[in-house]
Amino acid sequence: MYETLTRTADIIPRSVLFVLGAIFVAGVFVVGFDQGQIVNVAFASMGVDPLVIHEFSHDLRHAAGFPCH
Repeated sequence: MYETLTRTADIIPRSVLFVLGAIFVAGVFVVGFDQGQIVNVAFASMGVDPLVIHEFSHDLRHAAGFPCH
């Protein structure tokens, strides 16, 4: 029984781990360093105020523990 539990880790392909790692790195960039520009591009066509997006990302940075000022 214990042998099958240790072998399940070998089933996950490396490509899946690479994609998940890339998503994680992109998420850390957007939350920690982007200051809302990428999200602003996505929501500007919907008529959302850029200042609201900046403040939301600013608060998200503080919640995630990134110092920004």
